[in-house]
Amino acid sequence: MSTNPTNNSPSKCGTGTTRRRFIRKTANAAVATAAVSTFSGVHAWAGKASDTIHLGVVGCGGMMKGHIKGLVEQQENVSFDWLCDVDPRQMDSASSLIDGFQPASPRRTFRYEDVALDSNVDAVIIATPHHWHAPIAIGMMQSGKDVYIEKPISHVYQEGQLIIEAARKYGRIVQQGSQMRSSPVTAKAARLLSEGIIGEVKVARAWTAEMRSVKKPVPDSEPPAGVNYDLWLGPAPKRPFNRQRFHVSWRWFRDYGNGEIGDDGIHDLDMACWGLNVDTMPKQITARGSRMQLHGHVSQYPDNMNVAYEYPDGRLLIYENYPFTGYGLHGFDNGNVFYGTEGYMIFSRRGAFNVFLGNKNKRGPTEGKEIRGERGYTEHMRDFLDAVRTRQTTRASADVAHRSSALVHLGEIAYRTEGQLEFDPLAERFVDNDEANNMLTKDYRGPYGIPTVS
Repeated sequence: MSTNPTNNSPSKCGTGTTRRRFIRKTANAAVATAAVSTFSGVHAWAGKASDTIHLGVVGCGGMMKGHIKGLVEQQENVSFDWLCDVDPRQMDSASSLIDGFQPASPRRTFRYEDVALDSNVDAVIIATPHHWHAPIAIGMMQSGKDVYIEKPISHVYQEGQLIIEAARKYGRIVQQGSQMRSSPVTAKAARLLSEGIIGEVKVARAWTAEMRSVKKPVPDSEPPAGVNYDLWLGPAPKRPFNRQRFHVSWRWFRDYGNGEIGDDGIHDLDMACWGLNVDTMPKQITARGSRMQLHGHVSQYPDNMNVAYEYPDGRLLIYENYPFTGYGLHGFDNGNVFYGTEGYMIFSRRGAFNVFLGNKNKRGPTEGKEIRGERGYTEHMRDFLDAVRTRQTTRASADVAHRSSALVHLGEIAYRTEGQLEFDPLAERFVDNDEANNMLTKDYRGPYGIPTVS
């Protein structure tokens, strides 16, 4: 993560800005755009002596360590060329997982531009806090790199539009970290749904039901030694360091994350989109939330949230999250129900599903013991690597990822404004609501910014 020098004032993409324009150019965008012609042959795989994919990894925390460990354990044909993080301790930990996997240790940097400007790098895995996802992803695509972006791909709605635009303009592969889309459990469920086992799916319900604990506010302090804290903040507002706003717990704050619905909830929203087979945005969003359980919690988000999304054809997607239960719903802490005209399917990203048919809830097929518990992590990363080599689309491409990530943002906006909002799926704007439309984007702190796509 690094600077994109422009000027010292924050920028915002406001109501008059279309998806093909952003209000600010950055130096990073200029450098990266100039580099496209230089790097345009980086994926000419037929001309390469090896199909080894050279990787940069940006954001070396817990999720990235899982990705690195998986790639190493599976002995994937990759080379870790770069580690990028603002915290050298996180790079140390990530590097230790690579020891013995390849001859040379990865190079290290605080600055993601160093990775972007390395013409030997083919693809980048991004696992930073959400507020850095889009700036880094777009900069990498402009530099000729394919990107695997942890969920959600965007911190605000319009960033998803820009990622789609960048992927199309620069011919890049995008994969969102929605791993369950690649699970064999999902593949089996998809076959049953496509065969019409529960009839036409009319409603999808998604939930996150897990115990959460209160995290009390703590005083501001100095950043840990060696951490480039201003760089960690990047485009977010300037604030004193506070450990409750840093590693792991950053997701509780709007400056950097998207709360429960954008953390765990996005996985289940994504599978609800999959089960409902939607290919558009909703037309109406109704949301409510409150402080039900976690009184005194430092989070800026409600500890429970219920959102209903109605689609243009009348189908309904419902999201619920509860912080007070360890028992989950239908036996799962994270899951979905797909309600069809002939029955329903209970589906969980924990790697299981059950089908119930007819008026008497006759039991139908399940996932089967041979694939029970499969959650798609290995298959999803391999899907990305295969797409980098073949230039075929991924299972969680930019368009697919935007449709699910958008539900996070639309639900949050409805909750923060009027509770119920009308949305135009074609224009991708709220109907007659300037306050809500202003929340589709955000301010970016200078000298950091977001690269201009066009």
